[in-house]
Amino acid sequence: MSAAADEAALRVDLAAAFRLAARFGWSESVGNHFSAALSADGRRFLMNRKWQAFASIRASDLQVLDADDPDTMTRADAPDASAWCIHGHAHRLVPAARVIVHAHPIAATTLSALADPRLLPIDQNTARFFGRYAIDPECGGIADQDDEGVRIAGLLAQSPTLIMANHGVTFTAQTVAEAFENLYFFEKAAETLLRAFASGQPLQVMSDAVARHTAQGWDAYRGMAFAHFDHLKSLLDADDPSWRG
Repeated sequence: MSAAADEAALRVDLAAAFRLAARFGWSESVGNHFSAALSADGRRFLMNRKWQAFASIRASDLQVLDADDPDTMTRADAPDASAWCIHGHAHRLVPAARVIVHAHPIAATTLSALADPRLLPIDQNTARFFGRYAIDPECGGIADQDDEGVRIAGLLAQSPTLIMANHGVTFTAQTVAEAFENLYFFEKAAETLLRAFASGQPLQVMSDAVARHTAQGWDAYRGMAFAHFDHLKSLLDADDPSWRG
């Protein structure tokens, strides 16, 4: 496949992720950002433009940015400052993070606001992330400072799933489908845990051994992400295929 075809396919998948996030109620006004690397080193990447509603994003709307370009924020079409801070630094410093999804879905964000934001393994979905996420305990407010971006990138280099205290969640993956699937399952897992907390009853928490075994068991189901994402894209197409344009 040519580089142009690769970019076109990536644009379609990333546009689908935005549309689907809006459909699931995971968008935040016209904020939050998803990005995907175009270059081998990750420094040239696609991202949504400043303040465009997820539900309106089309493949052609996505902006090409260069993490090494010092003039990015001085241009008329500059991205959102917090997006440039998080995604720019992460793509520059963590080339393995090909796709970066940052969002504030209600259950995951509520979990991030707890004094103990651990995702306790109480079912298969919560155990999916056992030993596979990091917690950023430092909230610096709106993430728009270089030192904050560098610190967040350092955490993403350690783990593909980051619970950001008082903020939200960020996921990295090799593909858009896998990043979106992690967002999908994390939000379900966080909601399950919060409902269990709300019951007021003692939690039946898995042992570390069982939780670790369950997390490893999910590895055999990696293909689910692509089948699920293809199905979700077909739902978008049935409504209005113009998002691909």
